[in-house]
Parts: sequence; C-alpha cells; structure tokens
Amino acid sequence: MSAPIPAPYRVFLLYVEPASTLLGAFFAHCRQHQYLALTHARSAPANDSPVPVGTAVALSQLANLYVLFALNEVLVLRSTRDRRVWRALVWGLLLADLGHLYGLVPLGLDVFWKFWAWNAMDWGNVGFVYWGAATRMCFLYGIGLGHAGDRSRDDAVTKFQ
Repeated sequence: MSAPIPAPYRVFLLYVEPASTLLGAFFAHCRQHQYLALTHARSAPANDSPVPVGTAVALSQLANLYVLFALNEVLVLRSTRDRRVWRALVWGLLLADLGHLYGLVPLGLDVFWKFWAWNAMDWGNVGFVYWGAATRMCFLYGIGLGHAGDRSRDDAVTKFQ
C-alpha cells in the first residue's frame, strides 16, 4: 500500500472541491436564472422570463456532471491510497480544468486575468479553477509527496493500468 496522501491534497480533493462542486450543481439546476446572469448578464433571460427549455436541460445536465465530478473525488479517492489511482484521476481532473477554462473564451480573454472585476461566478469559474489546477499540477509533479511521489509521478502519464 502507498504512503498516505498528504493532508493539503486530501483536504482539497476530498472536501473543499467536492463541496464547491456540489454548490455549483445546486445553482446550475435549482437557480438557473441566477447562474446564467452571473455567467453572462447580457445574454441571460430576464428573471420574469422562463429559461429556454434547451438551456434548462443543458444546465441540469451540467449539474449532473458536477455531481459526478464530486462523486469521483469523494468515492474513488477515498477508496484507496494507491498513488497511481490518485494520479490517474487527478490527470483527468486537470484536463477537465483546462477544458473548463477554454469554455470561458467566448466571455473575452480579460476574464482570465481581470480578477478585480470578477463576480462570484467568475471567482468559481476562473479563480477556483486556477487553484484546483495548481493543486493538481503540484500533486502530479510530486510536490510534498516525498521521494516516493517524485519517483512514480510519470506512472499516470505512461501507465493508466
């Protein structure tokens, strides 16, 4: 069995991120007007107008994916201390972070760096994703994992077994 995963990684990946992801799922499914207004106010429907059916379906499906994302972290990562399993899942999460950020490009490139203009959604969609991606890169690079983490960090890239 692998050495224990250091506390900062466990706290973020097993508690902080799943909780914030479930919060995002709640807003995407249950507070769709607010979710859309915070994402892009100019294109969001007015509060007294219904959310278009296709948009409501897409947001509910997004919420479902957020729940899956949280469950993968909570259930898979809690089931093992095997760093190869952790690395495989963390690689997938890092790729999802990059895809999530790429999905924001239509909002304009300044959304990635004008943090002083961010609203709550931007802090979640950009700031929190930056934090998550940085945490994952540190984990994958072996920072804080000791020499055992450094020696096996390439396993996730070369061996998804």
